[in-house]
Amino acid sequence: MNTPKIAITAFSSISPLGNNSDEVWEKYLDKKHCFTKLFLDQQETSVAALNAESKRIVTELRDSDIKYKFLDDSVLFAIAASRKAVHNAGWKTNDVFGINIGSSRGATDLFEKHYKEYLETGKAQTLASPTTTLGNISSWIAHDLQSTGPEISHSITCSTALHALLNGVAWLRSGMADKFLVGGSEAPLTDFTIGQMRALKIYSRLDQDVDSWPNLAFDFEKTQNTMILGEGAAVCCLESGEKENAIAYITGVGYATEILEHNISISAEADCFQKSMKMALRDIDLKSVDAIVMHAPGTIKGDLTELRAIEKVFGSELPLLTTNKWKIGHTFGTSGLLSLELGLLMIQHNNFIETPFSKKTNQEKEIKRVLINAVGFGGNAVSILIEKA
Repeated sequence: MNTPKIAITAFSSISPLGNNSDEVWEKYLDKKHCFTKLFLDQQETSVAALNAESKRIVTELRDSDIKYKFLDDSVLFAIAASRKAVHNAGWKTNDVFGINIGSSRGATDLFEKHYKEYLETGKAQTLASPTTTLGNISSWIAHDLQSTGPEISHSITCSTALHALLNGVAWLRSGMADKFLVGGSEAPLTDFTIGQMRALKIYSRLDQDVDSWPNLAFDFEKTQNTMILGEGAAVCCLESGEKENAIAYITGVGYATEILEHNISISAEADCFQKSMKMALRDIDLKSVDAIVMHAPGTIKGDLTELRAIEKVFGSELPLLTTNKWKIGHTFGTSGLLSLELGLLMIQHNNFIETPFSKKTNQEKEIKRVLINAVGFGGNAVSILIEKA
């Protein structure tokens, strides 16, 4: 049975890179990272926060409706990105389309504030529960866009956004929907979240005022973990079949979960990634894959095990390899869709973006097919193959 093509007809994000594709591309061509410093967890901490213009957009959105004043940033980020994507795709408010926007942590900031107040007073605010439940992201987007299709929220750690894409593809291929809005949103720049990452000993201790690259994602010679957190939302509009306004097509999807030895384990050669990549690349000539946007969070083991998995799948002739976390940090559940954004932009501009501290590669090849990887705690790997429309 022939499965229908899945077209990406629009993409939108709000992140430390900005909030429109031209700005994002210009930021990628500029080899500077987007890290700033916040005073978190009783010390200065490198993070990747939204820029001033993006923060203005979120503030105006919060002030536009009395109901929005009580929403977490993760919800507002997602609404802002979704509005633009749906507009760019030409979808109307009365169109029937599904929504699946996930988040690894959900309403992080709001939950921490409500819980702190509860500990201090012994009472919870009236809206504490409905504004911190995970499902409120997709629910509020459905409200804002006045959509009437199915709406789903979920958390599958750092591969959440690509799992949303998997869900959208499944609905479209089944014929149960013709259009699906998928993505992820994350606002994790809080004391407790940073404290959790420090407790795992994976947060970067490099000083961005001294070191050129505080997050050495994709640097396989680093001697310490260098993960830095970022915030933002990214969504894309999926439609079944060939479309005149397609910016790219999804031609392969793969997923896998591996057996855990402990809570954050991943095997030495990332078996889950090997399986997810092989599934996404089924019936595809491996030499036709031009580039891979790696998950590569900046941890020693995470980066290296993914590289080993890629070498196992592709052998000695590797595609061009890159990541975006050296520039915008790790955005948890959003990260896979922001990696997809980089893949789409490289295809659109036919230009490979490498990490500034990596060994120089042959960048003359045309960028037509890009593989996107994401994985999270629990060994939940997803691989998505996209190609030029």
